[in-house]
Amino acid sequence: MSEQSLDPHAFRRALGNFATGITVVTAQNTQGERIGLTVNSFNSVSLDPPLILWSLDKRSADSLDVIRDAGHFAINVLAADQLDLSNQFARPQKDKFAGVEFSTGAGGSPLLDQCAASFQCALHQEVDAGDHWILLGRVLAFDDFGRAPLLYHQGAYSLVIPHPRVAQRPESTPEDEALQGRLANNLLYLMLQAVNAYQSAYLPKQQSLGLSVSESRLLILLSSRPGADTNALALDSALPGSEIREALDNLKSAGLVCDVGPGFSLTEQGRKRAREYWALSEQEQSQVFADFSSEQIAQFKEILNRVIKNA
Repeated sequence: MSEQSLDPHAFRRALGNFATGITVVTAQNTQGERIGLTVNSFNSVSLDPPLILWSLDKRSADSLDVIRDAGHFAINVLAADQLDLSNQFARPQKDKFAGVEFSTGAGGSPLLDQCAASFQCALHQEVDAGDHWILLGRVLAFDDFGRAPLLYHQGAYSLVIPHPRVAQRPESTPEDEALQGRLANNLLYLMLQAVNAYQSAYLPKQQSLGLSVSESRLLILLSSRPGADTNALALDSALPGSEIREALDNLKSAGLVCDVGPGFSLTEQGRKRAREYWALSEQEQSQVFADFSSEQIAQFKEILNRVIKNA
């Protein structure tokens, strides 16, 4: 298609084939006026000096004025469970920061809580580019929180899941095959391999919802055992105490868990998130055991329960 005949809607859809992350760009000027914009045009430019860029619609002149006055802005890379936050900053409203937890970064730029990463930037350069301004920022500081990111593809929110080919096994040798033959009769080895195979597909999907493995495990446990204390959670989760305490602190900070006497319970938001994890778990279980009859599954459960009871 030639440049003269470009259909803007078709062009936008073609661009949508490039999956992006989602950020909220924030800034605060010297008068204390804050702006927050949902942006998916963020990209890296240079390591030395450390530069990033994003583009701003020229119809957002007021936002550009705030950024120019501040001389700084922050890039908040949203985590997979921050879809509502993306929508909040994408919609025009009087106070986009209402109910939003944040701290203050370089130049007064708001740093949103619970993100996947954040970059504190000084305004480095403005480039006039068609109906947008391209803004380059020099990174002054950054934080990497290691959370699964929220993605955007073809006009819809998406989640990241590792490609299955990255986990392919190397070709086996005759010695490997001989070892596999001996191990094939070892029940403990087979159970561990089954768990590993199950988790290799399931855990990336679970983590794509935004919580770590330990956080999601405690969330699911507390949905079934409200009021459980750390000892009960340690027994059921098979997690070390230090990891349980850290996960509980993170869940409480996110507003998903609250203290109830000596134990812990889910908040309303926590119960909502737990239902998402239960739905994913049941969906994965249905897929993995789709080729087995209900009788085989019942027998499998009976065997597992007997092993647990007799261990």
